[in-house]
Amino acid sequence: MSNQLYNFNEIEPKIQAYWAQHKVFKADGKGKKQKQYILDMFPYPSGSGLHVGHLLGYFASDVVAIQKRMEGYDVLHPIGFDAFGLPAEQYAIETGQHPAVTIKENIGAYKRLLKAAGLSFDWDREVATTDPAYYRWTQWIFLAFFNSWYNKERDRAESIDTLLATFEAEGNRAVQAACSRGIPLFSREEWRNMSQKERENILRGYRLAYLSKAKVNWCPALGTVLANDEVRDGLSERGGHPVVQKEMWQWQLRMTAYADRLLDGLAALDWPASIKEIQYNWIGKSMGAEVSFALTGGLTGDIKVFTTRLDTLFGVTYLALAPEHPLVANIIAWQKGKKRDIAHDMKPISDAYLGVGVDGLQPLEGGAVCGDFAAIEKYVTYAKNLNERTRMQATKGARGIFTGLYVLHPFTGKKVPVWIADYVLPHYGRGAIMGVPAHDQRDYLFAKHFDLPIVAVVRGGDISEKAYEAKEGTLVNSDFGDGLSVVEAQEMFLKRLEEQKKGKAELYYRLRDPVFGRQRYWGEPFPIYYKEGVPYGLSAEELPLVLPAIESYKPSATGKPPLSRAEKWHTAAGHPLEQTTMPAWAGSSWYFLRYMDPHNREVFVDSEAVNYWGAVDLYVGGKEHATGHLIYARFFTKLLYDLGLVSIEEPFQKLVNQGMIQAFSRFVYRIKGTNQFVSHGLKDQYDTVALRVDIGLVKKGILDIEGFRAWRADLAGATFILEEGVYICGEALEKMSKSKYNTIDPYPIIRQYGADGLRLYLLFLGPITQSKPWCIEGIEGTARFMKKVWRLFHQQGDKCVYYIDKKPSEAAQKVLHKTITKVRLGLARYAFNTSISALMVCVNELLKLQCTDKIILQKFTSLLTPFAPHMAEFLWQSLGQKGSVIVCPFPKENSLFLQEDSVSYPVAINGKVRAKYVCKPDIDEFSLKKAVLALPQIKKYIAKKKVTKIIIIKQKMVNIVI
Repeated sequence: MSNQLYNFNEIEPKIQAYWAQHKVFKADGKGKKQKQYILDMFPYPSGSGLHVGHLLGYFASDVVAIQKRMEGYDVLHPIGFDAFGLPAEQYAIETGQHPAVTIKENIGAYKRLLKAAGLSFDWDREVATTDPAYYRWTQWIFLAFFNSWYNKERDRAESIDTLLATFEAEGNRAVQAACSRGIPLFSREEWRNMSQKERENILRGYRLAYLSKAKVNWCPALGTVLANDEVRDGLSERGGHPVVQKEMWQWQLRMTAYADRLLDGLAALDWPASIKEIQYNWIGKSMGAEVSFALTGGLTGDIKVFTTRLDTLFGVTYLALAPEHPLVANIIAWQKGKKRDIAHDMKPISDAYLGVGVDGLQPLEGGAVCGDFAAIEKYVTYAKNLNERTRMQATKGARGIFTGLYVLHPFTGKKVPVWIADYVLPHYGRGAIMGVPAHDQRDYLFAKHFDLPIVAVVRGGDISEKAYEAKEGTLVNSDFGDGLSVVEAQEMFLKRLEEQKKGKAELYYRLRDPVFGRQRYWGEPFPIYYKEGVPYGLSAEELPLVLPAIESYKPSATGKPPLSRAEKWHTAAGHPLEQTTMPAWAGSSWYFLRYMDPHNREVFVDSEAVNYWGAVDLYVGGKEHATGHLIYARFFTKLLYDLGLVSIEEPFQKLVNQGMIQAFSRFVYRIKGTNQFVSHGLKDQYDTVALRVDIGLVKKGILDIEGFRAWRADLAGATFILEEGVYICGEALEKMSKSKYNTIDPYPIIRQYGADGLRLYLLFLGPITQSKPWCIEGIEGTARFMKKVWRLFHQQGDKCVYYIDKKPSEAAQKVLHKTITKVRLGLARYAFNTSISALMVCVNELLKLQCTDKIILQKFTSLLTPFAPHMAEFLWQSLGQKGSVIVCPFPKENSLFLQEDSVSYPVAINGKVRAKYVCKPDIDEFSLKKAVLALPQIKKYIAKKKVTKIIIIKQKMVNIVI
């Protein structure tokens, strides 16, 4: 046995240098082979760096990339950095350091780790969204949106020039377009008589990138608009600052034009069903009806609602308006004109409109009742400042206020009260809903909180609470009789509504045009200038429009974007440039295309490159991108496809979501109102609050007290109540995350076990799609495996030896080819843990056989390559092979060596095993039945009994039925 050890700290850097020198991972792209495009989701280079949880997805895609290279494919496996965004800008505000400097340092740190991990990226194709050479084309693509409109007749986007030609020839009366509301109809003569400014204001309503007033999440402390996923419980995710709703002029993209195509395209994608379902729900196509409820006893007119459950119309017990509904202002004005409060027997305002769990509001003085205009005004102001996520969450209680108004039920004529409720969103349907608490969860919670009636009309509904007895899908309470099915009821009710002109069929989408502007500095500048207040696009020759240097990255005191501070932020002709910047997702919505042709200065991607590489064959990333990134990337691709710029309509053919790596978070327990901490076992004796602590300060559950005091300034004077002289921390298994202080730095693991050791361990934890707990002790198992591999290749000394002329034994061939089968099966299912397990068994068996056969060792090395590429490359070269193991053919099994010499049949009587019978695999059924019946162990059980049946499962078992 060799005394030499596998010195990964010495070998792995040499192998990485060899790969870099010989461009082993370089994609060819010349059409000589079949292609495979393997892609990881675009990483953001944060200052905290990558932890081991991040590496799981990279290792998984890398296994497939290496396997495909070995199978002869031309593999594109690129990497780059999505480097614009709020974190770098906030760091710049805090330190005064330009974001570009911070991002450059962060990218450098990411690259060093990814290279130290030995990942097979084609670094020649690296891109960064913050590089002007890249964002020049992001700006160019934005102009493609700006200069396009959606032709509903052809169901595709077209150049705005075709729309202009139509206006010039015939006006807009026959135009079928996805456009803004309120565009006036005009003839060609009226168009020709319009001023340039009037024409541009008309075109704004048709462009796919357009300016509009939109309600946004505004964070005054950060001075910027935030996306919904950047807000948690009314606070910014970064910094925990209050976020309010604010109406602002914003750039938006007309994504709603693509709603049906975004839905239809999902069917052909090989994506997880859960991710598809999330996209279906986000787009939210609903076939339903618009129903009119006539106002009575105050204001005139009617309230229109949209519903997909017309069958529940007889279960309506209230109507609820969004706080933003246009009628609300009229209600307040109407109430102000009244000389008294509305007398109503519902809860007083102190209970009713505050709801449950609403902080920061005090009841109105004087015990005002529901319907008081001052109470309505106060509630509406409060509700409008709640973000959409908070408003949509179903809670134990509800928030709302009675308006004092009633409407008439369209069928019964009964009076139905009208409420305002913030769980109703202004863009859903008509900003009003009919409350059917027996058949909708949020309606039910609202009705229970405000003691509103609950009337079940359809048994077999979808409410989780037991508001009625279930009887699948029949109408049990209506003036039209019982026993109708849900479908029959909907059809009948719609027909009656249409006859009475109180309703009509309606198609609704939940999808909304995304806001595309941010009040930030660190983002792509819009290639837009203003002339007489009208936006115009820069020419392609003027791109890239580069971010200017400014003294402060904060918004101005009046809330204007940071770019308002730039001294010369205007065109050469003196026209002001747009001061907002694009969101972080602008560059990440098309980066997969730039990888195909990253150095092209003439176009954003050459059409031939797209024709060759096509859609991404395997896309690996977290399920947190199920909506935003994936749907935006699909939207961008479809637009570029419509304009003839790319030949693919869907960017990602197959999607795999890697599971989370979990780690134990550690907790300390502070006695409330003090800076004293009590050990875990004593915490129940005090009134404490649990705080997370950096796991680096905890060893075997015991806190490093001095390290803890030095961790943060506010902890310097902390005191402790100990258990047996030490402070014991609590623990909980959670997602590995910087915010939970439970991340594991990969570098120490790589130094102790090697990059291959870390890679093998993460892949061996379990199926790639499942969440898995990190346990450093577990890596010892994969470390032992690597030592056994080393021993296999060094059985007769320090050098890797083999017998050149020795024919492999049949036993070794069988071990090898069984392993090939199992490894390939695991790779095909992305169950890499089973492939590694098969390799472990193979090594053990080859060591028992003392195998030193060159052919066997070569093929084993190839099998090992996707999982431990550094070691495999070193062993390959040690075996005297030329070139890299990564370009050698991946082994295929030989069926001749998969056949067994014999097979052992368990023999059961009435399902209970009583004996075993060993025979040739090709034995016929007649001979097998005769042989098992003659077994002494069987004969004693079946003596004097009738055998009614003998069931044979080939090469598995025999069952005798008596």
